[in-house]
Amino acid sequence: MAEPVPAPTRRPVSPATGGSARRGPVSRAVAAVALWPWWVQLGLIWLGSRVLTTVMLLGFARDQEVNPWTGASPSYADFAAMWDSRWYQIVAASGYPSELPITDDGHVGENAWAFMPVYPMVVRALTGLTGLGWAAAAVVVSVACATAAVFVLYRLLRLRLDHGTALVGATLFSVAPVSPILQLGYAESLHALLLVCSLLLVMRRNYLAAAPLIVVASFTRPTGLAFSLFLLLLWIVRMVRRARAGFPVRERWTLAVTAALSGVAGLAWPAIAWAVTGSVTAYTDTELAWRSVYIGHQHLVPFAAWFQGLDWWTQRWVGVPLGWLVVPALVALGVWGLRSRAGARMGIEVRLWLLSYGVYLLAVFFPQSSTFRLLLPLFPVVGMLAVPRSAAYRTALIAACIVLQWWWIDACWRVDGADWTPP
Repeated sequence: MAEPVPAPTRRPVSPATGGSARRGPVSRAVAAVALWPWWVQLGLIWLGSRVLTTVMLLGFARDQEVNPWTGASPSYADFAAMWDSRWYQIVAASGYPSELPITDDGHVGENAWAFMPVYPMVVRALTGLTGLGWAAAAVVVSVACATAAVFVLYRLLRLRLDHGTALVGATLFSVAPVSPILQLGYAESLHALLLVCSLLLVMRRNYLAAAPLIVVASFTRPTGLAFSLFLLLLWIVRMVRRARAGFPVRERWTLAVTAALSGVAGLAWPAIAWAVTGSVTAYTDTELAWRSVYIGHQHLVPFAAWFQGLDWWTQRWVGVPLGWLVVPALVALGVWGLRSRAGARMGIEVRLWLLSYGVYLLAVFFPQSSTFRLLLPLFPVVGMLAVPRSAAYRTALIAACIVLQWWWIDACWRVDGADWTPP
């Protein structure tokens, strides 16, 4: 009988070095950073992402020509306060009109009622406290809120994912194609902070604690109805699963109350516009004014706008209206993502929020160049995108996001003559 072959001996590794002497400098640096607290790691990633985006924005600002909002080669703050930021400034300075503007053809024109009051009021308060101009104060508020949001997002992702995957998810949020909006004079950063805090509280089942945040968020960006649908679906799912997962009576009531408050908050702004202007359709008519340049003045028909819009875009691009094909394809893609293994990793709350906000957009929004920005509340999807552990996949995804940032600034933010592609 043959004698057993002894196992090969290994050179002992020094506990002091952990074998690091045989690693390259990059590997040693990565290993050292991995020992730092999570908030330091995330802070460095966030800082790096903002520096990168700032460099891109400054490059575009340098080449920016005279436009309706700035002179040639504006400062960063002025470049960041173009487009809808001017509407927020109008709201902060003079509030909302009691009489709706009427166009020559007798329809409601674009006006301030399309823009919620919380963000401009916060910026106005900062200008009063510090003496900063509107543009600079708007950037400060946006950057501060976005910074807080990315740290809360990491905590939310950690409820379902390990540290490394959560960090990748937060990185994807930091470099997302529309992430430049997080440091511009728009309400998205403040809303993202309120939204991620609300979602975190809901995932921890602190429903009533989330209620005031949801209400404020509903007056920052129009998402109250989407959040109400999300909470209603969550209530139904928890009731169905109560036998095996539990659903205490107290949580049934607090979740139901929070869902109701969210629904009321979602309807409050149109009601306020009605009360001030005397027109029951003041808010919806105002929103419809922005899509009239594409398809003319039409009534709001739920779920019709995406078919109308994608018919318009595909007719322009390929000469054939294909909304009937593209919309079902997008819905199928979304359902596949929610039902995927990566979606399951994120838990029922995140998936129901993504579903609810997607349904809300499908019901009321007209797809155009602002679509990319309006997809931002879907940012918890970064947790799903971060699940695959392939280094090549993650690197390619982050690189693609950075390239698409440049494209978004060029296509949507930069003003190029008679620009009809607002961000």
